[in-house]
Amino acid sequence: MKRSTTRALVLGALAIAALGATVHVAMAGSGHARKVVASEAAISASAPCGGLTTPPATFQHVITIIEENHSYSQAIGPEPYQTSLAKSCGLASNYYALSYPSLPNYVGMTSGAIPSSVANKDCTPTGSCVTSSNSIFQQVGTSWKVYAESMPSNCSRLNTSNGLYVPRHTAAPYYTAENTNCTKQSVPLGTTTTGALQADLANGTLPKFSFVAPNTTNDAHGGCMSCADNWLKTWVPKIIASPAYQNGSTVLFITYDSDAKNSGNHVATIVVSPYTKAGTVSATKYTHYSLLRTEEELLGVTTYLGGANTAASMKSAFHL
Repeated sequence: MKRSTTRALVLGALAIAALGATVHVAMAGSGHARKVVASEAAISASAPCGGLTTPPATFQHVITIIEENHSYSQAIGPEPYQTSLAKSCGLASNYYALSYPSLPNYVGMTSGAIPSSVANKDCTPTGSCVTSSNSIFQQVGTSWKVYAESMPSNCSRLNTSNGLYVPRHTAAPYYTAENTNCTKQSVPLGTTTTGALQADLANGTLPKFSFVAPNTTNDAHGGCMSCADNWLKTWVPKIIASPAYQNGSTVLFITYDSDAKNSGNHVATIVVSPYTKAGTVSATKYTHYSLLRTEEELLGVTTYLGGANTAASMKSAFHL
């Protein structure tokens, strides 16, 4: 094939792709076809979801943000940013946490079970308050990070004196199999202008699995729902603007560890992806085990942990 002919084919393909089509271009001498795909709509903070049509078989990155101790009806409706984001993306309207208090939910959502060592407890990861269970951290090898706001040092195992950081909201320090990795990969969050998460978003160095823990003011643990809403309003657009989200390789989940013991543990869970059509609502009953199952599927993990093995997947409902 002549160079001029090849160039014409590629330019023509790109022109078609600009209209939202998918084409294949045979490259001279390569023996293969190169797939040219273009988004059907721009992805932006105001239109973060539904811009792309064909999700990959597996995603490169999954980010999960956990808020605290509020029910579905306390988040969706009263809180403007979360309500707007749910309408712009996807909402699991029948999603339930696992237990009380916080810690069992964090361990359950990352391991598929609540071991007796942490059941019904909010203890620090010392003494017997740990588990040898497998977890999603272990499933992805070393390609994970916990980004914890107000954490004083990597993988800190004690509550700070001001109460802004509590290790139970980060999950990783409770897994004995992750002791070594935790000291490197559970890190202070930083701010939207400097620090670990901002740098990984900007530099394209996100791990496969990211677990993001706002501090106890910004996760609504202390009762300030507007604080949580404003925190999300500040951070989520940063995630959406990142190269990893813009190129279609990242999915973001936002959920709550539990409700305020006022709605049977019915909590809000928002699904943000370039492939999730704006306004998608799934009324299927999901739990934190469903979230774990979905995260595993998206990352190409085929052995599902504990309750994730039989939990309903969120993948198809949100076009992931």
